[in-house]
Amino acid sequence: MRRLRHLTNRHRAPSTNMALGLLLAFNAGAVNAGGFLILGMYTSHMTGFASQLADGLVLGNGKLLLNALGAILAFMTGAAVCAVLVNWGRQRQLYSVYALPLMLEALMLFPFGLMGTVTLNWNTPFAVPLTVLLLSFMMGLQNAVGSKTSGGSTRTTHMTGNFTDLGMELGKALFWRRQRRQSATALPTVQHDWRRMRMTAGLIAMFVLGGITGALGFKHIGFFCVVPLALLLLALSVPPFLRDAAHSAELQALWRRFHQR
Repeated sequence: MRRLRHLTNRHRAPSTNMALGLLLAFNAGAVNAGGFLILGMYTSHMTGFASQLADGLVLGNGKLLLNALGAILAFMTGAAVCAVLVNWGRQRQLYSVYALPLMLEALMLFPFGLMGTVTLNWNTPFAVPLTVLLLSFMMGLQNAVGSKTSGGSTRTTHMTGNFTDLGMELGKALFWRRQRRQSATALPTVQHDWRRMRMTAGLIAMFVLGGITGALGFKHIGFFCVVPLALLLLALSVPPFLRDAAHSAELQALWRRFHQR
């Protein structure tokens, strides 16, 4: 439990960034694959939605346009909420600064897992069911957490950048081997980054593993399969939050006001 608590604290290290990134990539893969099974679309795929937005404008297809606009706005809103929570926590020097957005995602996943079928029939102004907006919001929230904790180097909800980085590092590794054989050259050496290769390969592997798990879960038990994902996020976020709650007068005051209502 102590190791989990350190994954979301405000003091970061490459090892904690990697461990948190791998867990979040697994979670994103599961949610994304499940979203495709029930909706026929990948709710973290903003590149696709941006293209869909352009297609809707050119074709004059209002439904296509609104579908993409809703998903993009929900994803951006999730990222914005993450930024607000993280900066609020930083100003108050909370230990759980990165736990707050993950706790919010977990609290959204619980009712979604128990009552997800209701959101499929809940229409929105964006011509997509509420399910799409909820999943896109959660993916934006989570992706921003990975970006905040790593200084922008770790993305957990889409793999394009990770495949690009892995390909570049493989190319540098091949070039480095060629240079070693031609050691007489006076040109600067090109050194690959083994740590970056391990990180990107690990993120891709965990995203795929999460996708397999999510696809099997949604296929056989439906929305309830996201409940274990919510429990995983709570395990990451609740311990550091409780530590802060025991020492922060402001959090204790907020808790008392909440109970008085």
